[in-house]
Amino acid sequence: MKDKPWFAVAYMFVITVFFSTVLIGFARLTQDRVIANEQVMFERAVLESFPEIDVPPTPQVNQRFSELFKKSDDAAGAFVYLKDGQIAGYAVPLEGKGFWAPIRGVVGVSKDLTTILGISFYDQNETPGLGARITEADFREQFEGLTVGKIERPIGIRPPSVSPADNEVHAISGATQTCVRLEVLINEALSAWLEAMNGREVDDE
Repeated sequence: MKDKPWFAVAYMFVITVFFSTVLIGFARLTQDRVIANEQVMFERAVLESFPEIDVPPTPQVNQRFSELFKKSDDAAGAFVYLKDGQIAGYAVPLEGKGFWAPIRGVVGVSKDLTTILGISFYDQNETPGLGARITEADFREQFEGLTVGKIERPIGIRPPSVSPADNEVHAISGATQTCVRLEVLINEALSAWLEAMNGREVDDE
């Protein structure tokens, strides 16, 4: 039978179907766990975007997040940071195309919308040692206390050789394309959110 021309085709078909079924079944079994892990990573990033918050070990992240944050009613999907029952800031999600893959993170903004308090990333696949350094403290700490500029361009990322303005930080040497794309996606997220917030303030008046 093995000498029959159709045998190899049938054999490969059966093997392919078997392993595809196994992979699909495994993916379905682990889907809930994957979603839960992604949620924890997001919640950790929200906490990390406010440097004054002590981020607990992973098992306590959800509890800490739930104690301090509630979903905002704006269209940008932001979260309100509550401290002693009072608004202390806002966590604005950001997501967009990096140089190689999507970059996802969170920007912490002061309650008066004038200052960036911090930034954190929970998903990126940029080049190790270059673009991936956006997750390092030296780069992220530049955003702490950064002035929020005009709605059209809240922040800027400038080359290391250029003196930054009050709403600008220095790019990472050798990671120009990652920084260019990061500047775009941060500004897109902040601009949309700021416009929504300003519109809501006008409505409230």
